[in-house]
Amino acid sequence: MRIVITEFISLDGVVQAPGGQGEDNDGGFAHGGWSHPFFDPEVVGGSFTEAMENAEALLFGRRTWQTMAAAWPERAGDPFADRMNSVPKYVVSRTLGEADLTWHNTTRIDGDKAVGRIRELRGAEGGDLVVMGSPTLVRTLLGEGLVDELRLMVMPVLLGGGKSIFPADGGLRTLELVSTAISPAGVHVCTYRPAA
Repeated sequence: MRIVITEFISLDGVVQAPGGQGEDNDGGFAHGGWSHPFFDPEVVGGSFTEAMENAEALLFGRRTWQTMAAAWPERAGDPFADRMNSVPKYVVSRTLGEADLTWHNTTRIDGDKAVGRIRELRGAEGGDLVVMGSPTLVRTLLGEGLVDELRLMVMPVLLGGGKSIFPADGGLRTLELVSTAISPAGVHVCTYRPAA
């Protein structure tokens, strides 16, 4: 399976709480919902639709999974929501129990064994394992060299600080730009893969 990261990201590299106020206020983050003014159904929405069409499964960190699990089941009847709800999902967590896995088709990956289990999934036959949000998990995956594609929706906004997906370990990681599209609102949808 290919691990594909899909992220809303500000020009200054922040991915925290793009969906709404109260989504993630860690560190005093006060700009929840910052992506909404820049969303368009054709370019930005089309990128997510394409990612979901190629997804064999979804992979989340606990916090993002909980946010998604609270939102998507009630949106049944929409083709994108139906796909989100039906596709297999994995959540990396040290704290969730089996009884907490209320979102249909979810499997827990023990946080203490996550890197090894994700390596196994990546080595299995199948389509894309798509990661949305989940900055701590994405940072780990990038640091471990487990990302096959990085799809960034770069929004024309500066947020002045917040959570990032990029490792701060001093490592050099060269990427190749595979494709780019620009929305009418100035969002650059950039797809990168690790350079050969």
